[in-house]
Amino acid sequence: MRALAGIPRAPARDDAVPQRVAPAFDTLDEYKLLTQHREIGHSQGVADPFFRLQRGRAGPIATIEGREVMNFASYDYLGLNHAPSVAVAAKSAIDMYGTSVSASRLVAGERPILRDLERGLTEVYAAEDAAVFVSGHATNVGVISTLMRPEDLVLYDELCHASILVGAKLSAAARRAFRHNDLAALERLLEDAAGAHERILIVVEGLYSMDGDVPDLARLVEIKRRYGAWLMVDEAHALGVLGATGRGLAEDAGVDPRAVDIWMGTLSKTLAGSGGYIAGSASLVELLKLGVSGFVYSVGLSPPVAGAALEALAVMMREPERTARLKRNGRLFLETARAAGLDTGLGCGHAICPIMVGDSLRAAKLSERLLAAGLNVLPIIYPAVPMQSARLRFFITSEHTEAQIRSAVEMTRRELDRLVADGVGLSGVAQRLASGWRP
Repeated sequence: MRALAGIPRAPARDDAVPQRVAPAFDTLDEYKLLTQHREIGHSQGVADPFFRLQRGRAGPIATIEGREVMNFASYDYLGLNHAPSVAVAAKSAIDMYGTSVSASRLVAGERPILRDLERGLTEVYAAEDAAVFVSGHATNVGVISTLMRPEDLVLYDELCHASILVGAKLSAAARRAFRHNDLAALERLLEDAAGAHERILIVVEGLYSMDGDVPDLARLVEIKRRYGAWLMVDEAHALGVLGATGRGLAEDAGVDPRAVDIWMGTLSKTLAGSGGYIAGSASLVELLKLGVSGFVYSVGLSPPVAGAALEALAVMMREPERTARLKRNGRLFLETARAAGLDTGLGCGHAICPIMVGDSLRAAKLSERLLAAGLNVLPIIYPAVPMQSARLRFFITSEHTEAQIRSAVEMTRRELDRLVADGVGLSGVAQRLASGWRP
């Protein structure tokens, strides 16, 4: 083939020059550590608890490995993933718009159903506007990294979701964590930063996803006003759970939602879909829709997901008895667990309740034994939580029965007592490693 005129040929390769070989992925230190952890678990008779294949819908009962088990591992808080009207809404959206909007919303992906969902979220927070994103994680990452600059400051609760930390890091702003729910510590950080930053963002969660407790919103609003900061509240696990009608932390705390600068949430829990959202002022939403890279350069939300979330939101509002039932179940689980002598950590009787185990290996083994006994609940281990803070995280829904809740607590108490009596845990592994044993 003749070379094109005017285009220089590539220089001949000098075979004498050694070629750099990219490292194989299985030689990376990170992969070796992952493999070692798995081998330690296997050596102790613990199967990998993650990526278990489930069949059918996620509800109070799940089908795993061909058998039905009680399920406390899914955050379908109001049972709307099963609601017939939600399924009809998703199917109708497909009939009307197809399965994808096939473009970014800026160009050819804008659809009425997306605006309808945003209007619904606006009403929940008494906000001026809202924006829906294709990912909850990407919502936090994109919003924080767009609003904050290297000369700014992000202050966040130490137990905030990883996506908040990623967004803060990408912004290149100064960032400081304050002790969980310690607002005096937050104030000290604000006093130390006085006058040093033009923009200050305080980020908390409405309902903390690993511990099931809530922040003092009224005091946070007072603090942010006094120091001239923005307040962002991640409502991923709060919508549908907190407040008499499920409107979240503001309703629960009796605070005007307009006092919060940025409301963030997800569509994947109460709203039975996937994605994220922001609610706030019209200028905030306009800025984000035109400035967040993950919004501008991503396809718009899938129509069936938007349809499902929109109908789920409507059901939440017209059937407050679902939230009331969830509240009763959350309190029942907490009270029953405490009465059984289980450590519920910071749990407050909402839809998330940890059962603290401490040891990561013991937590994984406990999850495995419970599954064998007919109960699906997942361990949360380091690095998702601090060392020696491993736990089982129970998601309670409005659809769990009293019998299921009491049975789950009793099964957990029984199996945990057996593991403690048998000395199952990492301390035993450490002793074996010290004696020369290798997995």
